[in-house]
Amino acid sequence: MFGYSEEQIAAFGMSFGVGSMMLYMLFIIWQLARESKAGKFGSLVIFVGLAFGMVGFVAKYAIQWLMHIK
Repeated sequence: MFGYSEEQIAAFGMSFGVGSMMLYMLFIIWQLARESKAGKFGSLVIFVGLAFGMVGFVAKYAIQWLMHIK
């Protein structure tokens, strides 16, 4: 499709597509914390609790990048 292989399209979707959805989820979490008037500590708890699953996804790419450098 348009001169790209399936592997290239999948890699683009996994990096930029999922990354953009993660940014959108962070916006939703921020809006939830703001509208609930959770305060600083409550907002921290909301962000840690709801955004913790994203850490593994980001760590995977960081580890792959670090291993590729060596």
